[in-house]
Amino acid sequence: MSIRLVEDVSDDTYLLDGLAITLTPASPWLGHQVRWDMTGHLKESFDLTRATCNVVMKFGPIKMLDKTYTLPDLLKRLGGRLSGDLTPPPGPWRQTWSLHLPETVPVAEHRILLRARTCSGKNLLALNIALNFSHRFRPPTTSGRTGSRIRENAHRR
Repeated sequence: MSIRLVEDVSDDTYLLDGLAITLTPASPWLGHQVRWDMTGHLKESFDLTRATCNVVMKFGPIKMLDKTYTLPDLLKRLGGRLSGDLTPPPGPWRQTWSLHLPETVPVAEHRILLRARTCSGKNLLALNIALNFSHRFRPPTTSGRTGSRIRENAHRR
């Protein structure tokens, strides 16, 4: 069974088109690194350091977080950082981030809505991210550390 963890819900008004996302490992665990590879096509150049990301995190129907970060600040919170061309030109675009999934995420099914915009207010991308950190996906503990795993890799159509 294929489960889509990261779904691109952008439309024609967004600057990033044809977005594909790959997570490595395909089943990352809390407290561990995950590699986030994105490829797509940029319709115009923008400054990655000034892009903003609105993050809404929900547990079921309850909104637990609704906060806006700059892209560099959001990546820093997850142990990542920007690299490469910080003002990429229009055309094919690739970005890779090594992120650290927090170990202290509550046991629950999470929905994260991420909406990114350029500093001029243009829509950059829209992602819906579904994570299940319920007890049934918690791996056995052998070292005293607990963690949960994400079930599948996600790719854009």
